[in-house]
Amino acid sequence: MTASRMRGLALTGVKQLEVIDLPVTPLGPRQVRVRIGAVGLCGTDFHIYEGHANYSSDEQGHPIPFEVQPQVLGHEFAGIIVETGDEVKDLRIGDRVVVDQGVNCYSREVPPCEYCVTGNSHQCEGYMEHGITGLQGALAEYLAIPAVNVVKIESDLPIDQAALTEPLGCIVHSCDMLQRVPARYTFGGERPIRSVLVCGAGPAGLLFTQYLREVVGFDGLLLLTEPNERRRALARGYGATVIDPTSSDLIETIRELTRGEMINCLIESAGIGKLFIQMPSLIRKQATILLYGHGHHGVDLGVLNRLQFIEPTFIAPTGASGPFETDHRPATYRQALKWLSEKRIDVSRFITNRYQTLEDVPRGFAAERFSPDYIKGVAVFE
Repeated sequence: MTASRMRGLALTGVKQLEVIDLPVTPLGPRQVRVRIGAVGLCGTDFHIYEGHANYSSDEQGHPIPFEVQPQVLGHEFAGIIVETGDEVKDLRIGDRVVVDQGVNCYSREVPPCEYCVTGNSHQCEGYMEHGITGLQGALAEYLAIPAVNVVKIESDLPIDQAALTEPLGCIVHSCDMLQRVPARYTFGGERPIRSVLVCGAGPAGLLFTQYLREVVGFDGLLLLTEPNERRRALARGYGATVIDPTSSDLIETIRELTRGEMINCLIESAGIGKLFIQMPSLIRKQATILLYGHGHHGVDLGVLNRLQFIEPTFIAPTGASGPFETDHRPATYRQALKWLSEKRIDVSRFITNRYQTLEDVPRGFAAERFSPDYIKGVAVFE
């Protein structure tokens, strides 16, 4: 590859996206350069775009304004290798790949910290993320990345679906934590989880529904609450009993469906603060609450008082964290890619919006994502 410049879509201010000129950085001996083929648009991207979050900080930990250091977003992505470093022997130009956007100890070629050693890669002491913490993201033509962050696609999985390996990896990690963390109610334990309530049928809620049914093998009562009719239909097709919270009393409906027992495990994947007000009335005492959604604004922390009184187990997973395989590549990404390639998890049905150029992508950040038909947007550049 000989180009020295490329184009990227940068956040230059709150709600300001511009196509700008970027340098093509030199390639290290253990890096590969990926031509971006597809990028999923994530709720985290939207939070950053709207100014609710800025994870790019200086050495003192202060956020760097977008106007000072524009951010190229995009952390869910797949592409094609166009260049390899001199010491990369197991990847070739032309390989289709998915990418772990997280920079950990193995990415930086330093001795592994206690988190990397114990399989908690997203908590690495030196952790950084392409597309989130200030490192260039995938909404650009190319990205240079450590070869150990790259997993080869061995199947004919379409590139737009392959880009959703990262969000599925987040669900894999979350469900691993559900099964690993000591709690009163567990899958297959002495007190088995008999009922799960998934709050929200966005991409995460739909992935949780499929993963619990198809991979975990949960055959109990799997409920999902969602006001959007199209999303409810998808969740129903994936094996959930759906509830429209706008047409029935959610608490009374749960009471009826669980025969008064209430919920053993609640997965909050909607990012809606008001749900915390209802939670104490939805769950059984000492139930498990998995906090997956983000962006809980407008609710006083006092709502936690009633929750604390009934002693739930809170689990707050982050990212597609997990252990490393013998080649120091991320096991969670390989596992998620496997489920997608084998069609055990189907993401094709909820990719509703596609963007073919960098100039098209801002539509997905603005009004388009508030359409009732929108579920998941993916930029597809191939």
